[in-house]
Formats: sequence, C-alpha cells, structure tokens
Amino acid sequence: MNQYLFPAVFYKEDDKFIALFPDLGITIDGDTIEDAYLFAKESLKVYCTYAEKFEIEMDYPSTFEKVLKSNPHDVIMLVDCVVPKHRA
Repeated sequence: MNQYLFPAVFYKEDDKFIALFPDLGITIDGDTIEDAYLFAKESLKVYCTYAEKFEIEMDYPSTFEKVLKSNPHDVIMLVDCVVPKHRA
C-alpha cells in the first residue's frame, strides 16, 4: 500500500467551497468546507489509484509552505490517501 500527501487550497466562491490541488490540476467543490475536504480526499485517492494502475509518473508534491506563500489569503490543508497495491 502507498500513502500520498498533497497540499490543497480551499476558498469560498459564491455559495460553494472550492478545493484545488495545484500540483495535480484537480478542483472539487462542496456546500461546506467539510464536504469540499471529504470530496478532495476521495478525488485524490481516485487520481492516485489511477496513476498507479496505469503507471503514470507523478511529481513530488509542493511543500505546504510553498503553497501557503502562493495563496496567503486561503486555507491550505494537507490531504492524504492510501492506495492498496494494485494486483495484476
């Protein structure tokens, strides 16, 4: 099993909370920040599972500090997921 940890940027836009993984180009929204976090966590797992299954190379994630510096007015959270080993 492999574990992944990526920083995500959370912000409010209109009546939705947006979660953005700047390293992956994935954007998710939810009615609450909690929903956005849970959807981001699930989306990260799907992305990483797909990348492992099809042997897509992923770069190391940006550091928390780098993402925070680029988005000083937003909420930055580290989002993790665990991907079981793919069986051929």
